Amino acid sequence: MKKVATFLLLAISTFVSAQDLSYRLEELTAPDFIKAVEKSSKTCIIPIGVMEKHGAQLPLGTDLYLSREYSLRAAEQEYTVVFPWYYFSQINEARHQPGTISYSPELIWKMLQETLNELHRNGFEKIIIVNGHGGNNAFLNYFGMAQLSEPRGYSLYWFRPESDPELKKKAEALTRHDPYDAHAGNSETSAMVAAQPDVVHVNRAKQQSGVNQDRMSALKYVYTGIWWYASYPNHYGGEAWDANAEAGELLINEKVEQLVEMIRLVKADTVVPALQEQFFKEAADPLKTKQ
Repeated sequence: MKKVATFLLLAISTFVSAQDLSYRLEELTAPDFIKAVEKSSKTCIIPIGVMEKHGAQLPLGTDLYLSREYSLRAAEQEYTVVFPWYYFSQINEARHQPGTISYSPELIWKMLQETLNELHRNGFEKIIIVNGHGGNNAFLNYFGMAQLSEPRGYSLYWFRPESDPELKKKAEALTRHDPYDAHAGNSETSAMVAAQPDVVHVNRAKQQSGVNQDRMSALKYVYTGIWWYASYPNHYGGEAWDANAEAGELLINEKVEQLVEMIRLVKADTVVPALQEQFFKEAADPLKTKQ
C-alpha cells in the first residue's frame, strides 16, 4: 500500500507540474525548459515590437505590449513557448520623435537571425513571429525570403491575421469611426485600453493631430522611404479619443483566435519542413534539378 501511495503522489506531482509549466520562456528553469520544448512540440513564438511614439496617449512600448498580449493569450489555449519582449526592430521612420530606439539595419538583421539560430540550438524546430509593428512588414518579408539563402534546421512562420469587416464595424459601433486609424488610432488605442489600461491616457489623444497630411499627393508612380513622414509627421495616425476596452477586447480576441488556430496548424505541419529539405538539396546542385 505504501508503494502504491508513493506512486500516486509522484503521478499527481508530475501531473500538477506539467499543468503549471509556464509558457513564458523567462520564467522557466533550465530543467523545465527541456519539458517546455517537448510540450510545445518544439514550437516557439517571438512577439516582436519596437520602442516608438504612439501619439500622445499611448506608451512607447505599445507594439511590444500588444504582440506579447496576443502571444500569451494564445499560448494559454495552445501551449507554446513565448520568447521575452523583442524590440530590435526597423523604426527609422520615427527617428525624429523622442523615445525612439532605432538600431542599424545590420544589427536588427543579425539580432533576429542569431535569435533564431539560438532557439534552434536549444531544440525548437518551428518558430512563429508575431509582429506588432507595421514598420517591420517590408523587413520581415525580405528576411523570410532570405531564410532560403542557406540550409536551416528550423522552419520560420510569420503570423498574418486577417481583419473581419463585420467585426470592425462592431468595434466601431462601440467607439466611433476613425477616418485615419493608421497608427495609435481608435483600434490600437482600444486594444491597449483592454490589455494595459494603466499605461494609456485616452484624454491626451486630442493633444496632437493624427490627420493624414498627404504631402506627397502630387507624386505618381513613386515609392520613397519618406512616405510615412509625409503623411503622419507626428507619428500618430488617427482620432483615438473614443477608444474603449470593450472594442479593444473584440479586436484582441479576433487576433488571438486566429493565432491559436495558426499554432495548431504549424505544430501539425509537415509540408514546410519537407519542402525546405527538398529545396536546399536541389539548391546545392541545381544542374541535377528536374526540368
